[in-house]
Amino acid sequence: MAPPLRYAPSRRDLLKTGVSLGATAAIGSTAAAWAPPREQGERSMVNVPFEGFENVRVGLIGLGNRGGDQDVRWGAVATVTAVCDIRPERVTRTISRIMQQGFQDVEPAGYAAGDEDFLNLVRRDDIDLVYIATPWEWHYPQAKAAMEHGKHVAVELPISPHLDEIWDLVRTSERTRKHCMLLENVNYFRPELQMFNMAKAGLFGDVQHGSGGYVHDLRWPYLFGGAYHPEHWRRRWQTRMNALHYPMHGLGPVSAAMGINRGDRFDELVAVASVPKALALFREEDPRVGPDHSSWQDRPYISGDRHTCFVTTVQGRFIRVEHDVNSPHPYTRETTLTGTRGTIELDNARLYLESLGHDDHTWRTGSAYDAILKQYDHWLWPLLEELADQYGGHGGGDFVSIFRLVQLMRLGMTPDIDVYDSAAWCSVIPLSHESLKAGRLRPVKVPDFTRGHWKEARPTFDRPRPEDPQLTSTTRRRGKGIIEPPGPEAKG
Repeated sequence: MAPPLRYAPSRRDLLKTGVSLGATAAIGSTAAAWAPPREQGERSMVNVPFEGFENVRVGLIGLGNRGGDQDVRWGAVATVTAVCDIRPERVTRTISRIMQQGFQDVEPAGYAAGDEDFLNLVRRDDIDLVYIATPWEWHYPQAKAAMEHGKHVAVELPISPHLDEIWDLVRTSERTRKHCMLLENVNYFRPELQMFNMAKAGLFGDVQHGSGGYVHDLRWPYLFGGAYHPEHWRRRWQTRMNALHYPMHGLGPVSAAMGINRGDRFDELVAVASVPKALALFREEDPRVGPDHSSWQDRPYISGDRHTCFVTTVQGRFIRVEHDVNSPHPYTRETTLTGTRGTIELDNARLYLESLGHDDHTWRTGSAYDAILKQYDHWLWPLLEELADQYGGHGGGDFVSIFRLVQLMRLGMTPDIDVYDSAAWCSVIPLSHESLKAGRLRPVKVPDFTRGHWKEARPTFDRPRPEDPQLTSTTRRRGKGIIEPPGPEAKG
């Protein structure tokens, strides 16, 4: 896949090498914190609900490693009207998988006529939501095009790796009145939602700090082993930016528990990185990487093997954000949350809560840990447990995240994760790059993407279960076997 035309090297090399961002950092990073004034027609998307849809119609762009796994989940809860990929065989495969489910009578339209054929998909008038699961450099132009043609957008991580593009997506959303959302599945994982509920219930007291990120050895098969298409696309980002390329999986749930953009917001960021050694060493030593492998055509790897950044908030909290996809290391998101009354470590499955009488300096683990978290289960999981098990995806979290987005659209509610959350979480990528270019632990300011609306309390994952006709045993159209949980329904 060739990069979009807007990514011609003559334009993008400045950002990729950090020249312009470094210049900003050298003068105190005031430009990074600058919020452009709203132009005519741009209005805040805070608390703007979806229109409400009897049936959500979805177009899928990108059917590879990620999108090709999500297709049947979209087909289970929505109507897939069109699909797009640069590989015709992937388009054919997805159409077949959707139709085999038996949930829709009309076959999705297929688009596979080159890099720009997605434009024909977004121009259709029978699509309400466009889902994007393409290489990172395509997220911005595809999301922008979808909104410009009247579609809401759900984007796999990140919405963009570049600050100017993140801002433009925010402004395009405000102008078109269409939502642009990061489909951050980890926010819907069961333990993360339980942690969120515990924080809202005050079990941690006044939340002071946390950590989260993404530490996952991707060298094989993802960076060198051909799991992606084209096989080099993610690896070559490490030749373009020295940054935390993919921190949102851990950062998102911690930010939600802290009320980021709902009474607090990111203020400053400072990043450090190790020397980039692991990828070049792996390419040289691993026998699976032969002399004809495309990685030998890569430019030098400039992104450190391990990145850590600290994000401070205007309310005096901080988040330690980790990123490492190059080093030998078991998978972890390093998700923790600590307050004046206790702490939790999700990856280690342990907690300690003075609010529950813990005073012996001993972690609660095993059955004791499970019992406490179960008391704070989010209503989504008992409701969808059987379907989450049936459709899978990271323990069912992928299905839950897609179901919830479609539900919010059907019921005319506001998104759980909006364009401002998406912008803030993804801004860590370019801002960490900027901080590293500045050197000597130089902090950079984080823009206020909400332009003042972060001070307002507003709902997110804390809304009660809404009344939803599609979830009753007699009217539910999709996903057989759902079990109604006890208790009355409440409007959200």
